[in-house]
Amino acid sequence: MKQYLELCRRVIDSGEWVENSRTGKRCLTVINADLEYDVSEGLLPVLTTKKLFWKQAIAEMLGYLRGYTSAADFRKIGCNTWNANANENAEWLANPFRKGPDDMGRCYGAQGRDWRNPEGESVDQLQGVYNDLRQGIDNRCEIMTFMNPGERDRACLNSCMHTHTFSVLGGKLYLTSYQRSDDLPLGHGFNQVQVGWLLMVMAQITGLRPATAFHKIVNVHVYEDQLVLLRDVQMKRDPLPLPKLHINPDIKTLRDLETWVTPDDFALEGYQHHPAIKYEFAV
Repeated sequence: MKQYLELCRRVIDSGEWVENSRTGKRCLTVINADLEYDVSEGLLPVLTTKKLFWKQAIAEMLGYLRGYTSAADFRKIGCNTWNANANENAEWLANPFRKGPDDMGRCYGAQGRDWRNPEGESVDQLQGVYNDLRQGIDNRCEIMTFMNPGERDRACLNSCMHTHTFSVLGGKLYLTSYQRSDDLPLGHGFNQVQVGWLLMVMAQITGLRPATAFHKIVNVHVYEDQLVLLRDVQMKRDPLPLPKLHINPDIKTLRDLETWVTPDDFALEGYQHHPAIKYEFAV
């Protein structure tokens, strides 16, 4: 929480205003941020200065790992974050590659589980990383990326947290997650949880011990209609102790994540938080 609040203060004190063409709104913006989350004791990096719907964050990442490309599939597992981008984004609605209602196109899960090589063959990035980690292999290329420059025009939104690199050292699993764009008041809380959760759940299904997650962000911004609530409400609240994440011990393989796991297989012990804050969402 201290890292998050320090980043909020940095954006407010030294950020520059940028016009965002996609949303038609101005953003107070800084470039480059590095955060670290030690999850070795099971502490989940969840925001406490506002209530965070952490199960939705887990559901969203679970959908990515399953390769979902429809907002309808995300809704079925308790995540509503893709409804607007799939169905209300004017540019995407006019895109000839859109297949119909709820279609997200070739972003996130499509790339992680069904990347296409030059011959048009499917490459399952996550399966390859999982197979290596199960054997304790780290060839310095244990990478799953959701960013495919050749298919950016075929997605409702370019992937924000786009690349995850796993590293093994001394029987411990580390994760470095790269994010191109960060809506600090609204989206960041989800992303922070997802980074910590991804490291912990991948460690469990590969038989490794979770260590540290490194969260690297390029463009950090606050939309102009979010600034007052962030500055005058959330930042004036005192952070509370981080809760501990409990993962169902029956989750043992990638196949488990693909088939029967739900957000209810995860529980937070001791999650104390301030009241929720309704920030504006920019489509």
